[in-house]
Amino acid sequence: MSASAALACLIVLTFALLGVAKILALGPMPELAAHGGFTTASYRMIGALELAGAIGVAIGPVLPLFGELAGLGLLMLLAGAVITHVRKGDRLPKLVPAMVCAALVAWYLLLLAGGGS
Repeated sequence: MSASAALACLIVLTFALLGVAKILALGPMPELAAHGGFTTASYRMIGALELAGAIGVAIGPVLPLFGELAGLGLLMLLAGAVITHVRKGDRLPKLVPAMVCAALVAWYLLLLAGGGS
């Protein structure tokens, strides 16, 4: 399995789970939404975008443009997450998940740009 395929699997799994958890407002999601200044409805929309990104990355091997655009969309969502955490004055432990996910998506996109090795 290539590095980009392995990263794609990780990204699909991560964002499918996070997206569904936000859409269904499972566990800590309502509290996380409130902490970020989002309504549950708007947090559900973020979850829907994460799920769409996961689906796009999953489709990427068949339709590469979908994978690339989905990756870019996820990267923009993650940039928004980091900005939200910084604006809320969150410390590093709350920033790390979004930063790690952003790094993984960026790495995936770099591998795609370089031929998928």
